[in-house]
Amino acid sequence: MTIAVPTAPQFELQPYKSLSNDELQQRIDKVRQQLGSRLLILGHHYQQDEVIALADLSGDSYQLSQMAAASADCRYIAFCGVHFMAETADILANRPDKLADRHGERVQVVLPDLAAGCSMADMAGIRQIESAWDQLAEVIDTEDITPVTYINSAASLKAFVGRHGGIVCTSSNAKAALEWAFARTSRVMFFPDQHLGRNTATGMGIPLEQMPVWDPYADELGGSTAEQIQASRVILWKGHCSVHQMFRPEHVALARKNHPGIKILVHPECPREVFELADESGSTGKIIKTVEAAPPGTKWSIGTELHLVNRLKQQHPEQEIHFLSPVVCMCATMYRIDLAHLAWSLENLAAGTPVNVIEVDEETAKWSLVALERMLEVK
Repeated sequence: MTIAVPTAPQFELQPYKSLSNDELQQRIDKVRQQLGSRLLILGHHYQQDEVIALADLSGDSYQLSQMAAASADCRYIAFCGVHFMAETADILANRPDKLADRHGERVQVVLPDLAAGCSMADMAGIRQIESAWDQLAEVIDTEDITPVTYINSAASLKAFVGRHGGIVCTSSNAKAALEWAFARTSRVMFFPDQHLGRNTATGMGIPLEQMPVWDPYADELGGSTAEQIQASRVILWKGHCSVHQMFRPEHVALARKNHPGIKILVHPECPREVFELADESGSTGKIIKTVEAAPPGTKWSIGTELHLVNRLKQQHPEQEIHFLSPVVCMCATMYRIDLAHLAWSLENLAAGTPVNVIEVDEETAKWSLVALERMLEVK
């Protein structure tokens, strides 16, 4: 990944922090009018309401990247999400066929705050993955392992998967991705979210004893024995979402006690103990559709990011919606993107002094795209 270097002085961020939301919104709207359809502001579901209100498109990370890449007019993307999402947007918007259509002109992708990372993605670095792969080769045949990376991972991991015959998955097609992998090899290495991997594989009938967890900080073989690795079907990575990890079985019990007849709806990134107690589960998109399709009077306790749950509560007053945890748990890194950062990044973009440009190097983008295209084949 490279960051573009401006040729003129950039606007400083600090003055924007003293402006009111109304002032910031006016300045953002001015840039939107100036750039017109050449600019797309993408807002992930977990963003703050004031950011979502200004987004041209809102949705899940991969869905947003696909929609932006499909736009013939778009030349600038401001991704109000986290780092790996902006990488994916750059990869898809600037894939070879898209560049050819634009006669080589790149779509510039900016992340309003570079500190908006993902704790889960950060739990699996490319050197750790490569080291694990080398260690696995000492006890099993890595030609018989298909690596599967969750979309919530760095582009370098997607490229690793692409080069090693693997596939990317989302929370909605993880089962299809694992089926694709098992049609090719007897083992899968799944990273970085252990819970999505475990919940999906358990639903496919794979026993827990055949799913060792690889701890990248363990001394040898990720903390497992050679025998455990040799008996494995799915090698899970010791990673998790800091938001969904917070939900506990006692939260489910408390919700059922306090609200008789309530339905528990959770994201598959939740721990297995919570996932198995839920009435329904699914990706962010499925959670939204499930609530939208439910009849008036339905009672829900939802285990996913707080901003999304609160937004669903506002949008569906005909239903009774509660946040599953009694403790506030939101995506803190996603929360870093506010109107001040958005206005600052957009005005720099319009002035030709872009900040926080996300550009994936050509080789990484090429192999990441291979893995992403495999995912689309099993959609």
